[in-house]
Amino acid sequence: MRRQSLTRWLFWPGLLLIALSASAQSPELPAGIIKHDPYPAPPLALRDLDGEPYALKNQRGAPVFVHFWASWCGPCREEMPAIQRMWDTLEEEGLKIALVNTAEDEDTVFSFLAAHAPTIRPLMDRDGQVTEGWEPRGLPATYLVDAQGQVQYQAIGGRPWDEPAYLDFLRSLIKAP
Repeated sequence: MRRQSLTRWLFWPGLLLIALSASAQSPELPAGIIKHDPYPAPPLALRDLDGEPYALKNQRGAPVFVHFWASWCGPCREEMPAIQRMWDTLEEEGLKIALVNTAEDEDTVFSFLAAHAPTIRPLMDRDGQVTEGWEPRGLPATYLVDAQGQVQYQAIGGRPWDEPAYLDFLRSLIKAP
């Protein structure tokens, strides 16, 4: 009887300790963020609005916020100022961004971003082929790629990226090994 009592007394606190340590190791996901089994990021090699080349594979060593959008997309329009504020906050902390415009012309993109996200360098997917390679279910679509080039998380639809829960989550990705 005494042995069962001692076993029970040790079992439950031990189980609680295991559960607490597991939850401390994984950040709580903000609304709309989906965790994936990590997989290699699809190819992403485009030119920016100024014609300068960009390749996701050259960003290894830092997490990358890969975001597909279009100016005609209502949720994209709504969330772009929040992305600009998030970028203003986290750029110096080590987060990289790939803001991919899907199938629009330079004048449209320039005019839109001048008003909504003036300091983010957009990438131009003129024919939408790179976007299709990532297989988003709609726009906006965000993929969070870790420092090793693996897609870890995804968000479909607009998100308040500048709110504390999202900023804290993104910071946890920046600090991850």
